Amino acid sequence: MQLIDLHSHWGTKRGYVLRTEAELARQKHTWNSEPKYHTEEEMAAYFRSQQVRAILDFGFTKKMSIDEARGFHDYGIETQRRFPDAVLGLWLQIDPHTGQQGAQEFKRCIDASKGFIGIGISGSGTGYPCSDPIYDPFYDVSVAENRPVLIFVGTTGAGAGLPGGGGMILDHCHPRHLDALAARRPDLTIIAARPAWPWQEEMIAVMIHKPNVWCELHGWSPKYFTDSLQREISRRLKHRMMFGADYPLFTYERLVSDWRALGYEEEILEKVFYKNAQALFSKCMPQLSL
Repeated sequence: MQLIDLHSHWGTKRGYVLRTEAELARQKHTWNSEPKYHTEEEMAAYFRSQQVRAILDFGFTKKMSIDEARGFHDYGIETQRRFPDAVLGLWLQIDPHTGQQGAQEFKRCIDASKGFIGIGISGSGTGYPCSDPIYDPFYDVSVAENRPVLIFVGTTGAGAGLPGGGGMILDHCHPRHLDALAARRPDLTIIAARPAWPWQEEMIAVMIHKPNVWCELHGWSPKYFTDSLQREISRRLKHRMMFGADYPLFTYERLVSDWRALGYEEEILEKVFYKNAQALFSKCMPQLSL
């Protein structure tokens, strides 16, 4: 079965999500996998072998200057151009302090790419919850260009186990901030990124209440989802739940096996694995061939 992966990282050394020796050393503990670098060709070949089209996130660029981040953006755009059948597009994380300059860089990348380009917001990573007006320039571009935004919710493996959690405040990724944003910006299509544990019930309530909110489920094996999340995937929220992996921290073989082990009907798996994403992108980027 084909997979549209709404969120993964780069398997290449240049783009690898874990940057420091301390972060790399904790990969086994947090994600039960080992660091391993692939070339761009190897990464694309792996995606093809698993029938995957992935949207990739650098993640670590959100505290860089625009000049420094631009090199990674251009690298991502060029890689997507080379392997459009495997890399669907990019999530950009841009320092919110850059304001209009950062929003202009976001727009530049959209104009430079035939793939999907969207903005990702990690409140715990930047120090500002997604409802903060500091992000408005990026939301304005997203609305003008009809692009969904990716809002991280719940706990994160980043900083886990480090002193003070690496300085991250988990509450900045509480679903209440996404709820406030969805109410204030009903013109914005929002994708909640990863399961929202330990606030999963709140996230479910937001999705039921706010039809402009979708969800992708990267970063966890589905066997560890809460009972309520597992239930709603096949019930009230079956049209807005989407697959996310977190490659290279997880393999697609493991995740697909774990999804199938939950006993969902094939119709539900098809929705999660690719049909719901197709429905979403048919609204925002109908020119994409999915």
